[in-house]
Amino acid sequence: MRYWLMKSEPYEFSIDDFAALPNQAIAWEGVRNYQSRNFMRNQMTIGDQVFFYHSCCKDPGIMGIATVSKPAYPDATQFNPNNKYFDPKATLNNPRWFNVEITLVQKTRLIAIRELRQYPELQKMRVLQTGNRLSITPVDPAEWQFIMAIL
Repeated sequence: MRYWLMKSEPYEFSIDDFAALPNQAIAWEGVRNYQSRNFMRNQMTIGDQVFFYHSCCKDPGIMGIATVSKPAYPDATQFNPNNKYFDPKATLNNPRWFNVEITLVQKTRLIAIRELRQYPELQKMRVLQTGNRLSITPVDPAEWQFIMAIL
């Protein structure tokens, strides 16, 4: 099992939106970064654990825990010319973009990025690194355990 952090802008899809869909999986669609795509396509498996993270907001941080509930498959938005994530280079026979599905396990208290930065145990966490803009990053098992202990 692996651990991940997945960012969502709350004005697009918030933890409250997620919680309004109890026991339902959501497709993590619209990712258009090759490294994030490769994490989903090549490394994520059913049962992997995910920190759901609000980004691009007043208080960015971890807002919940989810689990990967369906492995990677082609992101349908790439084929829809009316969708903002349409990719004219993608074809059904050669899709460029993939998504996984995740299911909410629980909402948590906000663990803001400023709080995460306070802990020396998390100093190497990818989301805290200068210049990191990836929407999906791996989380080290020790980092996962530490955050779970402070929830």
